[in-house]
Amino acid sequence: MSLCEHCVKGVIHEGEPKGKFEKIGGVESYVATPSGDYPKDKVILFLPDVFGLPLTNNLLLADSFAENGFKTVIPDYFNGDALPTDALAPGSKFDIQAWLAKHGAEQTRPPLDKVIAALKEQGVKTFGAVGYCFGARYSVDLSFENIIQANVITHPSLLKIPEDLEKYAATSKVPLLINSCEIDSQFPPEAAKKADEIFAKFEPGYKRVHFEGCTHGFAVRGDLSDPKVKAGKEGAFKETVEWFLAKL
Repeated sequence: MSLCEHCVKGVIHEGEPKGKFEKIGGVESYVATPSGDYPKDKVILFLPDVFGLPLTNNLLLADSFAENGFKTVIPDYFNGDALPTDALAPGSKFDIQAWLAKHGAEQTRPPLDKVIAALKEQGVKTFGAVGYCFGARYSVDLSFENIIQANVITHPSLLKIPEDLEKYAATSKVPLLINSCEIDSQFPPEAAKKADEIFAKFEPGYKRVHFEGCTHGFAVRGDLSDPKVKAGKEGAFKETVEWFLAKL
């Protein structure tokens, strides 16, 4: 499997993250905590794109989930080796495929599992997961094992279509929301159509929302000066929050 050119394109958004970095199960993580009362036994696992913790956009999104009442944790499942934000610069020659070869499940899943185990020790009983791009691979894997209770994948990467969708429908009890978009080689229109077919009678719950005028990566790294992209980013976030409110 491989990533596409849009996996390493986008705009860095402005803002000052409000959460904090802390070790969870020995894994560096970004934690965004609601300012008011919130359910202490629930956590949203924010499984980021290849830019991970260094990308401000990811941290700001986690803060936004916290502002909507969900404690949100972004684990550094890249072990300190997320893609540098310099790779977003026009003309960057960063070798994404060479990087990807060093960040397979054998490297990425162990830190994620450590964070989940540590959160459970802290009393967390209910997990939602939102996987953006690269992260969708892992929120789907967690759903295969029914470790989480609600799942959202947004412009997903690294999925095998239709095999992963069929396995999900056959083995998982985790309700699934997909935020898809118009231009996406990782999850093209035929994949979206196949998902709708496979999950047509998925009892735990299924929904797919499609955003026109948007390209893979829009919900994290989209150019907010484009009205359609701005509407797509905000729409995907709203759909995700509403999904978690309904399913967790």
